[in-house]
Amino acid sequence: MNICVFLSAADLDERYTRPAREFAELLGRAGHTLVWGGSDVGLMKVVADGVQEAGGRLLGVSVEFLANKARPGVDEMVIAPDLAERKRLLLEKADAVVIMVGGTGTLDEATEILELKKHGRTDKPVVLLNTAGFYDGLETQFRRMEAEGFLPRPLAELMFFADEPAAALAHLESAT
Repeated sequence: MNICVFLSAADLDERYTRPAREFAELLGRAGHTLVWGGSDVGLMKVVADGVQEAGGRLLGVSVEFLANKARPGVDEMVIAPDLAERKRLLLEKADAVVIMVGGTGTLDEATEILELKKHGRTDKPVVLLNTAGFYDGLETQFRRMEAEGFLPRPLAELMFFADEPAAALAHLESAT
């Protein structure tokens, strides 16, 4: 399975890197392919290292203005001309999506896939991996959106919330 992971390229604390590495190793040992932003820095590097060392494949989708940070030695690397095309390619190449900790870019990517699901333009499973409670506030906001009628579909049809890496991968494997 090609699993797209949206996540930060920042250097982060171990409370975020350890679970990300654990998820990456699970993904690699299971023989899956990581589809990610292609960067060889920060949390993106941690996940790519874990997948590659555990025997998984790496499919990166970088963007021209970040190509100097693209990871060498991957199975496949695509360089998109802009961020919009990068998102489109990431989603096109993925069978499933995991949203890990990240900043505004990660939120942009996450809302893109959720909008596509909301409108029935994709049925790919989406997991929000809520490492160290990072997305507690966002989960609360999504539940409020659902409760107050802002979502035309049940939240459970849009995404699965997981607190641990093993639960995230188990959900994806059962959903595809």
